[in-house]
Amino acid sequence: MRAAVLTSYDEPFTVEDLEPRPLGAREARVRIDACGVCHSDLTIARGGMPIPLPAILGHEGAGTVIEVGAGVQRVAPGDRVIVAGNHCGTCAACVAGQVRQCHAAAESAMVPKGRRSDGSDVIGLGGMGLYVDELPMHETQLLRVESSLPATQLALIGCAVATGAGAALFTAQVRPASTVAVIGLGGVGISAVQGARICGASRIFVIDPVAAKREQAAALGATDLVDPADGDPVQQVRDATSGAGVDYAFEVVGRPELMVQAYKLARRNGTVVIVGMARATDTLTLPALPLMTEGKRLLGSFMGGTDIARDYPKLIRLAESGLLDVGALVTRTIALDEINDAMRAMEAGEVVRSVIV
Repeated sequence: MRAAVLTSYDEPFTVEDLEPRPLGAREARVRIDACGVCHSDLTIARGGMPIPLPAILGHEGAGTVIEVGAGVQRVAPGDRVIVAGNHCGTCAACVAGQVRQCHAAAESAMVPKGRRSDGSDVIGLGGMGLYVDELPMHETQLLRVESSLPATQLALIGCAVATGAGAALFTAQVRPASTVAVIGLGGVGISAVQGARICGASRIFVIDPVAAKREQAAALGATDLVDPADGDPVQQVRDATSGAGVDYAFEVVGRPELMVQAYKLARRNGTVVIVGMARATDTLTLPALPLMTEGKRLLGSFMGGTDIARDYPKLIRLAESGLLDVGALVTRTIALDEINDAMRAMEAGEVVRSVIV
């Protein structure tokens, strides 16, 4: 079992061979065919959300089942799968279709995936840990798919697309002819742009300092490109909307000051959607009186609020039809050994997504 292991925060990953853990009941061994390098992994690698170390990061992947343990019913060897998060399927939240709020997820995330040569156990981020060639996973974490989409695209449906497009389609439920602003144009932000377009938004403002990302967003549905270097983005958007602001404002970076910016971008009775992953120590301060008087809705959106069995097939169909361009999110494909350069490139704003194949 070859894996990129994080042993210390703000230090490079080490790519090493681990002793794999034997399969338990209802577990399958999955070969990871593609895994996206997500900004959330960068936040964790920099210590923004502490987890026990050593650990394997990576949570956005697609693969092939190569072996199953006792009691497995949902998948079989040879099945193509999307890795679809960590949930038990039986708690009150899961039964209610709120699998992203699974009551058992934190406990199951601590089950080791493998062991290092020094005898220390290695966990996988969120019960996943996909910066590997293969690993054991509980069958509830896997969605069997029958699709001609390449693994690089199926992998991104597991996070970037579910989180971004899902925020527009399922969390906010953007209405036709409405106006939208998206702050931050990584893989999740550009997916949110596409989700808003699919919903029928009439104007989609995008805010990002990187010109190439703004231009890519324009090719995928954005109508108004806002460069923060040209002045206050809130004022730019308000000037373009007769002073009103937008119906829906999405923050897709994870910085409190940009969350405040999204709040200011939304019109009265508008909707503010927090999609980006902040650091664990961050706090958000909003003006108290306007929060009540202006009637704005403030929504958190974790993984787009998606229910895996219900919503992932919808996203796959949108991608297969061409309405959702997942391939456009893939800036480059890399080998596992290039993980540290992928983190650097993401931090520098050079890529939308690097995908390990």
